[in-house]
Amino acid sequence: MESLTRIAAPSASQDDGPASESRRGFLQLAAATGAVVSMGTRAFANGDIAFYAKDLSDEKLVDMYRTILKIRWHERTQADQMLTNPDYRGYNHFYAGQEAVATGVCATLRNDGPFEQIDLAYSSHRPSGHAIAKGVDIPKMCAENDFRATGLNNGYAAEMHLSDPSVGFVGADGMIGPSMPIATGSAFAFRARGSDQVAVVFGGDGTYATPQFHSSLNNARMLDLPFIYVLENNLYHQYAHYSYSCPHKDIARAAAAYGIPARVVDGQDVFQVYNAAKEAVDRARAGGGPSFIEAKTYRYYNHWGAPGATAGELGAFGYDPLAITSFRPEREVRAWMQRDPVDIARKTLIDWGTLDAAAADAIETEIKAEIAEAFAWAAQQPLCTPEDGLKHVFADGAVPARQFG
Repeated sequence: MESLTRIAAPSASQDDGPASESRRGFLQLAAATGAVVSMGTRAFANGDIAFYAKDLSDEKLVDMYRTILKIRWHERTQADQMLTNPDYRGYNHFYAGQEAVATGVCATLRNDGPFEQIDLAYSSHRPSGHAIAKGVDIPKMCAENDFRATGLNNGYAAEMHLSDPSVGFVGADGMIGPSMPIATGSAFAFRARGSDQVAVVFGGDGTYATPQFHSSLNNARMLDLPFIYVLENNLYHQYAHYSYSCPHKDIARAAAAYGIPARVVDGQDVFQVYNAAKEAVDRARAGGGPSFIEAKTYRYYNHWGAPGATAGELGAFGYDPLAITSFRPEREVRAWMQRDPVDIARKTLIDWGTLDAAAADAIETEIKAEIAEAFAWAAQQPLCTPEDGLKHVFADGAVPARQFG
């Protein structure tokens, strides 16, 4: 194994203006002190990861911050709905705490344009953050999560099967791991067509123990597919610590065993995630094959729903009836919340001179109102009816038997 991942300081010969000079000083200090790599993560790919985020425009950086806030306030607002509104039918496997991962990865992808050109993202059963980062219509997603007939998928999908192909969000799944081989299939199609599209799949630490995890990595390597696996290691699969099923501190070691370049990054820092994803996407587009990113992160709520949470407060700290216990120490949850993705992104952009505190506060106020409006719109949409459940089950009219002739 190689030494601790280091963030390469930018070249002193570049001259990108005052904002870039501020970023340069910040990054040089971080590189010198090792502050950027506070997780003690390791790299398995050759060489140090480049700090691509330093070259992003202020507009792009602020857009990433806005995305993190959209995810955060969607999760918080939905949790409050579940806790306080008896008429609310939605549910969620909340993504709060992991916002930097989806945001950093999807910021490197092509998310709009013809379907034949955009990159595809496959999700897991914790999809709302991935969907928002990929660019789905948030009001329609809110309606979908509440089983409204005008939702993103007409109320058929709800949270666990969200899908919006128009932005390349192929969808979520309710099981552990089936999206991996499907994503590799898309990557194979890209390669067969000669396209430079990339397929990304998000999965949790629990996927390590599934056969799909290993077969997908093996096939991606053998065929040199434009495939990126983003493993969000939030320490727990459902209610068990990941160490119960994985013998390695870093699950990325499994990818290295297949000869796939792998990175372990601080999943609370959107810019670390962006840097690793940019490296992987560029490699895939150039025909360099698959990559694996393990983001060390943490979910603030329990595995499912809002047990242990209090309306108006972020996170869940109490008893979870599904786990028969409070399976995570409250001290652990609060320790991770001290390294919050929103706070880290905000502080970094202020340090870089991209935003000041007043502008950051104004953006959050705007996003909070935007999300509240999305939920209010969704609540006015018509609910699905029992008859809707019979739609799209059987084909209408006569269907020829294709197995004959």
